[in-house]
Amino acid sequence: MSTASTPSSATTPASATVPGPSAPFDLDAYLARIGWRGAARADVATLRGVHAAHLRAIPFENLDALGGTAPALEPAAVVRKLLHERRGGYCYEQNTLLAMALERLGFAVTLLAARVVVGADGPTRRPRTHAVLLVRVPGDPRPYLADVGYGDVAGLLEAVPLRADVEFRVGPRRHRLVTVEHEGPLELWVLRAWVGGGWVDQYAFTLEPFVAADLEVMNWHVATNPRSPFSWRLTVRRTTDAGHLALDESRFTETRDDGRVFTRELAGEEDVRAVLEREFGIAAPATTRLSR
Repeated sequence: MSTASTPSSATTPASATVPGPSAPFDLDAYLARIGWRGAARADVATLRGVHAAHLRAIPFENLDALGGTAPALEPAAVVRKLLHERRGGYCYEQNTLLAMALERLGFAVTLLAARVVVGADGPTRRPRTHAVLLVRVPGDPRPYLADVGYGDVAGLLEAVPLRADVEFRVGPRRHRLVTVEHEGPLELWVLRAWVGGGWVDQYAFTLEPFVAADLEVMNWHVATNPRSPFSWRLTVRRTTDAGHLALDESRFTETRDDGRVFTRELAGEEDVRAVLEREFGIAAPATTRLSR
């Protein structure tokens, strides 16, 4: 991973704005869930390692929204579902859980909201519906962008420094952050990923802090709006040691790190449930409809 660049002049929020657990957070249970056996301290190596381990262990999924329910975002509910119930979640749940773990480890974390701009004709044409994290490491002047809730193969594998015009490489994944002009008063950052032989914008964000109440509004919209694909289309993702897995309705796709892609159509709901269990480690609720 390249780190040589001129630090951005952007200021960063000094205080955390992520929801704190209502009861002591069980850091040992979290580290066991993600399979992290490294150091449990607030440094860059731990931030990167925990980020990557979380992605590989806890799948991205929208089963609650698919069943017509906005997932609960209270810390205790997120912990119960993602740590103890053999489930995953989407960005609001995933990054809430990561934020709680990072704060317990000694990092300072600020919640940010991003606009997913893949396929859009500009960085401000879509609403802010994606949650990401800005992380400060003690003793390090550089803030880091962390995001374990994007789901896509173009997402970050590890947290990256908030630095413009530097390419970051982790395995086959290539990313860069850029700043672009817009009408707002704050600097607008865009995360780009190398996809199909070119740089593709993934999401755009400013450093304006958001709070748990903002997540509740975004969560309700994404889970219940009939125009939101998360309310009607089964979407499951998981990063593995060998690549990336994706389940879209009945289509299961495995993208290997060497570039090979394997896709097959599943036969029906029974087959979908078997793949959720075997490939993603998800025990789907019996009441959730998984096929049309």
